[in-house]
Amino acid sequence: MKKIEAIIRSQNFANIKAQISKVGSYIIAKHNISNSEIYEKQSGSRLGSTGLKSVPLVKIELVVPDLEAKDVIKIISASSGIKPSDGGKIFVSEMTEIVDMATLEGEKELETAEQSNTKRSRLVPLQKYTLLKVEEFYEQNKESLQANYKIKSFSDFVNFCILQHLAIFEEKTRSHKSVYDLNTV
Repeated sequence: MKKIEAIIRSQNFANIKAQISKVGSYIIAKHNISNSEIYEKQSGSRLGSTGLKSVPLVKIELVVPDLEAKDVIKIISASSGIKPSDGGKIFVSEMTEIVDMATLEGEKELETAEQSNTKRSRLVPLQKYTLLKVEEFYEQNKESLQANYKIKSFSDFVNFCILQHLAIFEEKTRSHKSVYDLNTV
């Protein structure tokens, strides 16, 4: 999941919201910016006027799945109303955890199961199978691993498994036995 933040012209918010709703249904946080440093020329003359008026801006924030982030960024970029000379930027950050407000339980894997498989598509089938088995074991024994081994996350568990068996692998390779034959010492 990606968190996207951008500063846009307030008059363009409704248009951006409508375009983003075509991509997916998201909660968009909107914050008014009271003091903007962006000005545009004002038409007409007024007594004591500098001929410039401040452009009303808003900051928007939303969280979207990785697969839809690029489309949302393109929509915001095209419709923000902020010129490149005004320093318009879109800030994108990775969401690492989500916490359920009712239970205060954290979830590390924010994507659905089918989307998480696409993240690991670069792995060969045996690696994917092994990683999924390790992940299943971790999920089934999470509480025990946290209590007995102080393992707080899936990546900690993977590191623990590798470091625990690295000495066995080193010994097996020195004695010229098959690395996968771990039952014989």
